[in-house]
Amino acid sequence: MTPFDYARAGDTAEALRLGGAEGAAYLGGGTNLVDLMRETVASPARLIDVSMLPGAIEEIDGGGLRIGAAVRNTALAEHRLVRTRYPMLSRAILAGASAQIRNMATVGGNLLQRTRCTYFYDTDAARCNKREPGAGCDAREGFNRIHAVLGASDACVATHPSDLCVALAALDAIVHVDGPSGDRTLPFGELHRLPGDQPDRDTVLAPGELITAVELPPLSFGATSTYRKVRDRASYAFALVSVAAALELEGDRIADVRIAFGGVAHKPWRATKAEAALRGGPATHQAFLDAAAAEFAEAQPLRDNAFKPALAGRTLAAVLGALAKGETA
Repeated sequence: MTPFDYARAGDTAEALRLGGAEGAAYLGGGTNLVDLMRETVASPARLIDVSMLPGAIEEIDGGGLRIGAAVRNTALAEHRLVRTRYPMLSRAILAGASAQIRNMATVGGNLLQRTRCTYFYDTDAARCNKREPGAGCDAREGFNRIHAVLGASDACVATHPSDLCVALAALDAIVHVDGPSGDRTLPFGELHRLPGDQPDRDTVLAPGELITAVELPPLSFGATSTYRKVRDRASYAFALVSVAAALELEGDRIADVRIAFGGVAHKPWRATKAEAALRGGPATHQAFLDAAAAEFAEAQPLRDNAFKPALAGRTLAAVLGALAKGETA
């Protein structure tokens, strides 16, 4: 591991002052960044520990929640208001990692974790534009079972690894950011980037900016929501496909719906085409499959992941079918 300096920030102002230095990186729970440093994928000159900054889960006007970036994933998943108002979020966190990792990982760090593409981690032999811009992408012609089918580019086909972020995308979360130019808010869907020709840039955050909180707007039908993750094994595996969904019915027709997919793109994928296809229509198995087909109409599968659009469709149909019956487990 390359030598680095370490400093613990006592408050946000100190974190921003220290984080503005060249080569600095913010450290939350360390469950991703430390791995990247061990594998020499990341080599920050200074770590600014923000894990001890104040973090709380607070109810806001209208029934939404404000979640401090330093809140641990376990605390978020177990919070009473999260479990009752946004069960998809709790289930996504529980599907994401072991208890030990959830106890360490922070909400802000989870939003900024990097892809688990094998070629991204292989610093000895693999070409990776995300790790080294201009090097090439060995995943395109390599073993690409877990890779993207939506929103990819010639430069990168990596997928975003977070389960939590898929639920946040479906819930229209708002990200609070502070930095050298002041504080600002971002709709969650604008935080992460598609790769384009700059796959090394995962987010739109500027150097030195720090996520301080995530806000969940009130959602009247949020209690009728869930998260389902399809993976090769039950533990320590990232999603081949995952679905976060909330459903509101009026009789046998769909009044409103929220859908996001994981495991299919460089960022959590909000399924706006599928949502539009479903609103006002019947809550039937075929309608659910047709909506997924509309979302994946422009998918560009690779050699090893052509199964993903169909798997996503079946998973969505199963999730929405269960929600239509009042089942959220």
